[in-house]
Amino acid sequence: MESATNEASRKRKKPDVGEKQEDHISNGTIMEEITEKEQSEAIIVGSEEMEFNVSHILKKIKRFTQLVSELLESEKSMFKELSNDFEERLIMIHKEQMEKWQEEIKELRLMDASNEEATALLSNARFLLQNPFSES
Repeated sequence: MESATNEASRKRKKPDVGEKQEDHISNGTIMEEITEKEQSEAIIVGSEEMEFNVSHILKKIKRFTQLVSELLESEKSMFKELSNDFEERLIMIHKEQMEKWQEEIKELRLMDASNEEATALLSNARFLLQNPFSES
């Protein structure tokens, strides 16, 4: 019998907890409504000052946004100029290097031609020295 009474009281307690949660939720809603009313009253009381402060902040936002926009545009043009300068300089360096290597190739070919002439003269001289009497 006691167990039946305990079960009945447990069953009753569960709905009580649920009711408390509902009360808490409805109290929370009421508290939110009160807070909103207080805020709207505070806004009404300080509305001119608040509007002045808000407009001041909005002006700051506008100036800052303008500054950021100008900096971005400046950065774009600066990087474009730097990019163009870099490209021109890189092309000039490439051209200068190609000219140097072309000059080196030209010098190597001249040196090779000179070496071929010297080798031919030395070969003729060696032949003459090895066979001094063959031409007479």
